[in-house]
Formats: sequence, structure tokens, C-alpha cells
Amino acid sequence: MENKKFTITDDLLASKSQRLLNFIIDVLIVYIIGITIGTTIIIIGDLTNSYAVSDWVKSLSPIESFFFGLIILFFYYGLTEMYFSRTFAKYFTKTLIVKHDGSKPNMKSIIIRTLSRLIPFEPFSFLTGSRGWHDTLSVTYVVKKNDFIAKKKLFSVD
Repeated sequence: MENKKFTITDDLLASKSQRLLNFIIDVLIVYIIGITIGTTIIIIGDLTNSYAVSDWVKSLSPIESFFFGLIILFFYYGLTEMYFSRTFAKYFTKTLIVKHDGSKPNMKSIIIRTLSRLIPFEPFSFLTGSRGWHDTLSVTYVVKKNDFIAKKKLFSVD
């Protein structure tokens, strides 16, 4: 009897257009979260007549805003991918993050994946190959959820 192990194949990988759409939607969500946090701090400052923090938020330099955005990005990707194996954009595009054997990525993989996103020009790395740097470095794959589930189900029947 042959001992077969399930592995991710190229036909399961998300398309470049799905990957690009994931990136655009996720960047918009991170931006909206940042604006929401900043606006909330300013409103609370105005309501409580405590202007120290709200004045600080209003006076953030572009570099400080950029680092604030990186912190939000880190938590957004880290938490959503750790708990759900997908971001909100991946729900929309019906894609999912998995390991090479189809299992859910562990915390180490998600942290590596999230930190890898901080590499300059990394968001465009998936345009030159079938997987982006954050996939390669974390040994994860973005797959089409429905195709993945169907193939895994067929594999378990064999």
C-alpha cells in the first residue's frame, strides 16, 4: 500500500489577480483602521477636554504616520492570519493561507510572514513568481479555498 501525503500543487495557488486584489483591499483596511484610531483619539480628547494625545495625533509627521501604519499592519495581518488563516481581503477573494501539507500555519510561520511584509518592495514580489517573498520565507501558500477543500476531501477519500 502506498503512503501518500497531501501537498499543495500549483493548480491550488491563488491567481496573481487575486493576490493583487488581496493587497489592495488589505491596504485600504489598514488605512481605514489607522484613520479610525486617530479620529477616535481626537474625538475622545475633544469630549474630555484632554488635548495632549489628540494634539500629538494631529501633529504626527509623515514618518511617524508611516510607522504607526506599520504597527497597525503588523497587528492586522498577524492577528487575522494567526486566528483565521486569512485576512478580510482573503474572505472576499475566497483564498486561504496553508502550509505545504495543507495544514494551518503555526504562530512562527505567521510571524515570519508578517515581518516579511516589511521588506521594501515585498508587496510586488508575487508578480515575478508564483509566490511572494512573505510566502516563500514563511513556507506558506495562498490557495483558492474551494479548490483546496475539494482536493483535500478527494485526497482523504483515496
